Amino acid sequence: MDEQIADVEFGGQTVGVSAGGYYDRFRMNPDLDVVARDPAAGNIDFFRRIPKQMVPSRVGPVWAPNFYYRSSNVQLLFLAPLSRLRPMLPMPLEPLRAVPGYGLVALTLYAYTVCDNDPYNEASVAVILRQPGARGSQGLELLRSMRRRHFHAHVLALPVTTEIARVRGVHGYQLPKWRADIDLEIGETVKAGVSSLEGVPDLVLKAPLPALRDVAPQSHMASNIAVNLIDGQWHQTLVQWNMLSFAQTLFPKGVQLTRHGGPLSQLLDGLGTRTLLRMDVVRNAQLVLNMPRPLDALDRA
Repeated sequence: MDEQIADVEFGGQTVGVSAGGYYDRFRMNPDLDVVARDPAAGNIDFFRRIPKQMVPSRVGPVWAPNFYYRSSNVQLLFLAPLSRLRPMLPMPLEPLRAVPGYGLVALTLYAYTVCDNDPYNEASVAVILRQPGARGSQGLELLRSMRRRHFHAHVLALPVTTEIARVRGVHGYQLPKWRADIDLEIGETVKAGVSSLEGVPDLVLKAPLPALRDVAPQSHMASNIAVNLIDGQWHQTLVQWNMLSFAQTLFPKGVQLTRHGGPLSQLLDGLGTRTLLRMDVVRNAQLVLNMPRPLDALDRA
């Protein structure tokens, strides 16, 4: 049966969403008691302590933050030459040095199974940044970030699978989003892929599934901050992660990432990503996407 579509308005645009889905019913301000009765959402106690508010944005007042009740992802973290990274970053952003001459690039593929703006998948290519305004040893900064599970990054590409995700990202956050086909399967093995809407392959990933660790809710938190320009001013966007089932492998074996020459393949090649440093697999996590906030430290730089 074909999916029924409802037209909604966002930022002066009409966008089709799933009729009867979370976005159609709740417009980003869900009744958490209703969500709790959705077996696909799982335990949502994490979100009850984070009140939603109507806040201003570049497209008018919106409900924030965004809730992602169930998600999974796989991330490949590459070493890349600083000489390739610096020209890709707008001034005054600085890549975080991992080892002499090299920084870090993260390729991440996400599946958002239950969320406020309906299920969708996403792929990201991002450069790990030095924290704006930081001084002192970059090696110590990297160690602190790893210990706290907290990183800054600048996103260079962020394709998504639905129009509402694209429109919200482009017009609400000014992120480099476009539509693509993106698949992620975490079963006995890890399989993922990105292709154009016409079916032309871009990236294909196959990897052994590492031993996953299941933890109690809110016992293993992580966060990252995306740094980007919005209407000519620097902003930071905080993403908070409640990790539930995950694994991490240094210098993983058997990872096959095939690049077919699409936009993400070209971007990874241009960044000089060859050495795979780490693979993270998250089978189950909850996350909170906050609205961008001004980053005064960079505007004064």
